[in-house]
Amino acid sequence: MGLLFSLPAATAIAPSPVPWLGDLPESCVASVIGHLEPMQICQLAKLNRAFRGASSADFVWESKLPLNYEDLIGRVFENDASFCKGLCKRDIYARLCRANSFDGGSKKVWLDKRTANICMSVSSNGLVITGIDDRRYWSRIPTEESRFASVAYLQQIWWFEVDGEIEFPFPAGSYSIFFRLQLGRANKRFGRRVCNSEHVHGWDKKPVRFQLSTSDGQQATKQCYLKEQGRWIHYHAGDFVVSSSCKSIKVKYSMTQIDCTHTKGGLCVDSVQILPAEFKGRLQHF
Repeated sequence: MGLLFSLPAATAIAPSPVPWLGDLPESCVASVIGHLEPMQICQLAKLNRAFRGASSADFVWESKLPLNYEDLIGRVFENDASFCKGLCKRDIYARLCRANSFDGGSKKVWLDKRTANICMSVSSNGLVITGIDDRRYWSRIPTEESRFASVAYLQQIWWFEVDGEIEFPFPAGSYSIFFRLQLGRANKRFGRRVCNSEHVHGWDKKPVRFQLSTSDGQQATKQCYLKEQGRWIHYHAGDFVVSSSCKSIKVKYSMTQIDCTHTKGGLCVDSVQILPAEFKGRLQHF
């Protein structure tokens, strides 16, 4: 006589009455994350499908882009500005966060990923340097320490003058200009960085004058001695303010030491940095 086993009837699992993040409508999620910083939005996109979809909403990313982002695209991508017509605002933001080259590769501009502020770097090739074509005074040297892969190196000269200018649709805000310079020529020896200071001289006799001016009448002048050798230093040339994002502003900047009573040399000129004024504490990243 066999044994009879009775099995319990299958019980249906009722849906949980407690809502969770995945139940939120994408439109509601998008309205909330639109108040966050771009990096935070990208992190939340990993939570679930609702957050991933909301993080792609055009109105979320348009609020992060500069007001004049279309002017920026037209200036930086002059020959290929139409590429943005097929991109969503998130992809436009991502493209502008790259270091985009323009003006023949002599300049790079990008959005800071965290704040969406405009940052710009002008290479030594984008500057007017007195005597740059005379190999007795200047030479172009390759280096991994520049985002442009080369710097201008001064061996010796009497009249030192470096000038530059840029006309650009900067978004409204306050900006600072810095010259990225180094006394001495760096290279690697047995895998270690060493700096040759053989030609460094003359910078302790008279100060260098930094100047800037803008097309709307702003001006700044600073003087300082170049003293520290062997590392890249950002020398502050001055600040300017852009009051409106609706039009371009022309900015001129220069660095001079034209006292011809003595020679000066041993200086590497890498670039000019134009950064939001509040970035002064982050210069090591540029």
